[in-house]
Amino acid sequence: MKSQLCTLESPHMLRTLARKDLRDLAAELRAFVLESVSSTGGHLASNLGVVELTIALHYVFETPRDLLVWDVGHQCYPHKILTGRRDAMRTLRQMGGISGFPRREESEHDTFGTAHSSTAISAMLGMAQASRLKGEDRHCVAIVGDGAMSAGIAFEALNNAGACDKLRTIVVLNDNDMSISPPVGALRKLLLQLAAPHRLFAEARNLLAREIAASAGGLAARGESLCLGGHPGKAGFFEDLGFSYRGPVDGHDLDALLDALESVKSGDGPQLLHVITRKGQGYAPAEADPVLYHGPGKFNPTVGIVAQSKPAPRTYAQVFCQWLCEAAESDKRVVAITPAMREGSGLNDFERRFPDRYFDVGIAEQHALTFAAGLATQGLRPVVAIYSTFLQRAYDQLIHDIAIQRLPVVLAIDRAGVVGADGATHSGAFDIAYLRCVPHLVVMAPSDENECRRMLHTALLHDGPAAVRYPRGHGPGAATDPMPRRIRIGKAQVKRRALTAHAGARIAILAFGPMLAPALIVGERLDATVVNMRFVKPLDHDLIRRLASMHDVLVTVEEGCIAGGAGTACLESLAMQQMTPPVLQLGFSDQFIEHGDPAKLLTASGLDADGIECSVLRFVARLRRAAKAAGPRPASAPPAGDVNHRGLAAGAAQLGEL
Repeated sequence: MKSQLCTLESPHMLRTLARKDLRDLAAELRAFVLESVSSTGGHLASNLGVVELTIALHYVFETPRDLLVWDVGHQCYPHKILTGRRDAMRTLRQMGGISGFPRREESEHDTFGTAHSSTAISAMLGMAQASRLKGEDRHCVAIVGDGAMSAGIAFEALNNAGACDKLRTIVVLNDNDMSISPPVGALRKLLLQLAAPHRLFAEARNLLAREIAASAGGLAARGESLCLGGHPGKAGFFEDLGFSYRGPVDGHDLDALLDALESVKSGDGPQLLHVITRKGQGYAPAEADPVLYHGPGKFNPTVGIVAQSKPAPRTYAQVFCQWLCEAAESDKRVVAITPAMREGSGLNDFERRFPDRYFDVGIAEQHALTFAAGLATQGLRPVVAIYSTFLQRAYDQLIHDIAIQRLPVVLAIDRAGVVGADGATHSGAFDIAYLRCVPHLVVMAPSDENECRRMLHTALLHDGPAAVRYPRGHGPGAATDPMPRRIRIGKAQVKRRALTAHAGARIAILAFGPMLAPALIVGERLDATVVNMRFVKPLDHDLIRRLASMHDVLVTVEEGCIAGGAGTACLESLAMQQMTPPVLQLGFSDQFIEHGDPAKLLTASGLDADGIECSVLRFVARLRRAAKAAGPRPASAPPAGDVNHRGLAAGAAQLGEL
């Protein structure tokens, strides 16, 4: 049979197919998604679940004139394949390749970037209002995963959109009863009740199809169609908000989907279509374990994901969970909170061992922080496990509800710095800058696994808010102490002392967090002093002063943005102490970090050992040239912390021209 998928270059070509051909296309598309993701890694189960829905949407609506907004964005792979990026899937989430999320720069069909959840309804409503003001006749459709409906912004948008009864807005609720982890909360119970008739009759139909005549199966299907009006009382939740509710509809039945989408397309005012899908549909291992197959790396689809025979290095998330379980055993006040990231944050074991003290609040970061604040007011010790980029969504709660009240909440911030394949939307580049300006907040950056344990222990004992930011993946493999020891807050640690001046310049490298490892390599090469700063806030001002007085050049290195980051904090400290030594700040420049291999991204940012060394040598060379151009200095000794201009000039032969 001739491949249909290979001939489709756009949704317009898709719409030329006969309805009867769409089922074969769905089978091809599902097989292509499985083959593609298994060879590159990426989000799998969610995309297998929306194959029919994606085909139906592009078949019914005149995309890209009609606007589709995907939320959560990691269910967009079939959409990318059908909109001209089939061949580019081999570069998925790789440096220079296509993103794993919708991205406006990639295609006119990607109407909005949606890598963080729950934004689609708001964006879709904005597009609909813009279309009205411009006099454009088009439909605007938001496809929202059930987990994304739990966020406050989704409810805010529903509230606003439901009152705009003259707009042609459509919300497609993709209900697979799963987020990354199983969903939680009252909304999930509502959706389960709405979907109960569908699931009941689907099971009955499958049973009859297997054991009774085909005619009986047809009878079951007709019975399903009569009963799938939903629960009027429950659907009233959406209807009371101003939406015309339809569903639930089988998200893997193309005929039912096409009919339902045609119906809501012709409807007046805000429409909500409730679609039931199965995460991992069509691939048995993913159906059986959608959590495992949510975002796998490369694997053999014939065999499935196989556990590694050799134990992998411990990740920071695992170090965190072990510490948290130990802390909870010794202190009954300790509770854990996650905004729907149980697996990613490493909380599975804690949930199993301390179910009464484990709180998954759903995709609701703002609520997570204020909920933690409420717990803290009553004497508990809440630990919020949250990704760096997701903490951005709760910044006001951090300031208003936690910091102002000086509440003892521990923020365990995962995915700080480079994250790799998820790219700019998930890169933890900004947490140092946005946290260090908050009064009363202690901010720590561990350089290895043992220091991470010690800092978490220190944060828990601190009588106020404290944050520990650590990277994704595993650390350098440091052994951990059986009992973590408290660290004196605000005290850095000199790891290496310079014995000589390199090219006439005495260099001190101030490293934050995981940047200590490459800094030590550079320290050996250049015979530089290397300091593990440990604390972003409060800084070790006394040590910074002494380093400035004993060295000609200071270099700050951080896995975060330079603008407003830890290096800037060091400059502020020097200015406060009226010292003006030359300072080189290394970190992420004023741009977003794209997707790709983490090591390659760090190299591209100049944050590996070779890059740091090269930047230091260039900086010293510029200082030397500037000193030479300025001519001889007065005979009086330079002020403390000033550059050793004579030493820099004397080292010209050794440095060479850079």
